[in-house]
Amino acid sequence: MNIKNKIEEALEEIYRGIAEIIDDESIKELVTRYYKNGEKYFVKAGFDPTAPDLHLGHTVLLQKLATFQKFGGIVQFLIGDFTATIGDPTGKSVTRKVLSKEGIIKNIKSYTTQAFKILDQTRTNIVYNNDWLEKLGAIGILELASNLTVARMLERDDFSKRYSSNIPISVSEFIYPLLQGYDSVHLKSDIEIGGTDQKFNLLMGRTLQKSYDTKKQQAVVMMPILEGLDGINKMSKSLDNYIGVTDEPNDMFGKILSISDKLMWRYYELLSSKSLQSIEKLKEGIENKTLHPKKIKDMLAMEIVDKFHGKGVGAVARDEFTKIFAKKDIPTNLDEFILESGIGILQALVDCKLVPSLSQGRRDLKGGAVKIDQIKIDNDKLTLEKGEYILQKGKKNFVRVVIK
Repeated sequence: MNIKNKIEEALEEIYRGIAEIIDDESIKELVTRYYKNGEKYFVKAGFDPTAPDLHLGHTVLLQKLATFQKFGGIVQFLIGDFTATIGDPTGKSVTRKVLSKEGIIKNIKSYTTQAFKILDQTRTNIVYNNDWLEKLGAIGILELASNLTVARMLERDDFSKRYSSNIPISVSEFIYPLLQGYDSVHLKSDIEIGGTDQKFNLLMGRTLQKSYDTKKQQAVVMMPILEGLDGINKMSKSLDNYIGVTDEPNDMFGKILSISDKLMWRYYELLSSKSLQSIEKLKEGIENKTLHPKKIKDMLAMEIVDKFHGKGVGAVARDEFTKIFAKKDIPTNLDEFILESGIGILQALVDCKLVPSLSQGRRDLKGGAVKIDQIKIDNDKLTLEKGEYILQKGKKNFVRVVIK
């Protein structure tokens, strides 16, 4: 394959799933120079360590970073340890709570461990913006702030809505996008990747690179927001519609199978490593009825589970899922709890972590959601005597109980 074709294929993969690009000519030039001269370039993405765990929505950016790594990009994995102490309000209607330094350090370790399940560590530079932003000092911050007017800041949708609704906006929140933009100045980033909800902040990098005369402005790549399990809202822990990167394999597999057939293709485009041509063939298989949507969804779920838990784990999760939901069988490798003889069923449910409280356990019993050895029970006065039992709550929550 000649260089021209290689460049075209690389750009096709890079552009896959992108919502918007600012200055795509720069991206073409960077990829071309890599193939012709072996020149590397820098691709930045910022991550504020506001929570210890990532979900699949976060990995959309990581997947795109990994794609750039395949074609000459060196990832600048920016940990916003300084900006996390301010809090980015993007998409929020109120000021976000800031983190303690202890919380930030804990989350950073968790973030990077999870990120390297996708990124090539040898082509990733982890950088911390506290290293240069803390040194700016008062004069540096004031100089930085002089690059933007309040009117320009109020162009941001979330700020304008809060301003018109008389909801407070702190001055520190105005500073946040300036600091994110200055990160690009300091790092001399060639490309920055973020979500569509970050457009204002991403463009700030271009604005400040021009103001500080870095002799180039970064291209901007905006990725779409991944819908959660409901297929409507952005994947979010607060909405409980998320699939966590650290979810257990069986849980991850089951959650992916629960998404709609329509949303499945969105996940294939943004999360799968399969080529677009391969995905089109799968769609054709459904249209001509040579493939069933369930089988294709199984393939997606196994691929994603393998990505985060290791090769072959997805197939094991599929088999477990089949046992529980198709054959109505009891899964293997159950968590085991040892309890005292005479314990009440409600307390047993709590101690086995099947319910958060006695009152919830009582509701589940009355609702017919609790079984012992596959026999439905509804007596909340029941006590468990010596022996071994399989305690079940709902369709897929099983534990082994040993009563001594």
